Amino acid sequence: MKRFNSIKKNGDFQKVYRTGRSFADKLLVMYALDTGRADSRIGISVSKKVGNSVVRHRITRLIRESFRLNKNIVRDGLDIVVVARAAAKEAGFKNIESAYLHLCGLHNILENRSENIDEENHN
Repeated sequence: MKRFNSIKKNGDFQKVYRTGRSFADKLLVMYALDTGRADSRIGISVSKKVGNSVVRHRITRLIRESFRLNKNIVRDGLDIVVVARAAAKEAGFKNIESAYLHLCGLHNILENRSENIDEENHN
C-alpha cells in the first residue's frame, strides 16, 4: 500500500501558515504554498472545538479522500493545509469535496484540463 503524502512536522505547518495564501468558506479554510516539489502534500487540522475524536477523524478522512480523488486536477508542487470549521461536523462527503474544490479554484491551483484537450485536438 502506497503511503499518503502528508505534512506532519509542525515547522512545515507553520511555514505554510506564515508564508502561504489563505481562502475560506463556511466549512473549510485552505492555506496553499508553492514549494516547487515534484508532488503536492496536504496537512489537515481539525480542532477539538469541532467535536470529539470520532467526529474529527471522520472529517479528516473526508478531506483526505477529497484530496486523493482530485489530485489529478490540482497542480503539483504545493503544500496545502486545510483547517476544518465547526460547520464541517454536519457536512457529508459531497459538501466537503465541493468546499475543497471551491477553495482550490480560489487559489488558482486547478489545472485547466479543457485547454489541454483543445490543444491536443488541434495538433
